Amino acid sequence: MNQTTILFPMMALVGWTFAVLLLIPYKRFRAAFDKQVAVDDFKLGESENVPPGVRLPNRNLMNLFEMPVLFYLACLTLYVTQSADSAMLSLAWAYVALRIAHSAVHLTYNNVFHRLALFAISNIALLIVWVRIATALSK
Repeated sequence: MNQTTILFPMMALVGWTFAVLLLIPYKRFRAAFDKQVAVDDFKLGESENVPPGVRLPNRNLMNLFEMPVLFYLACLTLYVTQSADSAMLSLAWAYVALRIAHSAVHLTYNNVFHRLALFAISNIALLIVWVRIATALSK
């Protein structure tokens, strides 16, 4: 297997992270034009005056810098150790799909139980990746 293919899921998640990042100014400017917020509402981040729908993309972006850091590290570890295989590639793509689905739920209808299920399943996939990495490295 071409080892660089393990970097493609990583790049896809990076692309998704930038897409979510673009939602933040869109939502903030729209809220400002609608007079829902003032500039000072963002002086120290986001004040309580900022409507939940405007805060949501920022919170989702924070989510994309929490557990995915371990995903990026796993992909780089697989690449550097040249130990990526088709199973790892499938798990990596599954993780990306689950994180995108998590974001989609979070940013649209925001059902907590659906988000939790996607979050949990994505973390199980990530855990399996790390267990497989540890197993391969200990041989």
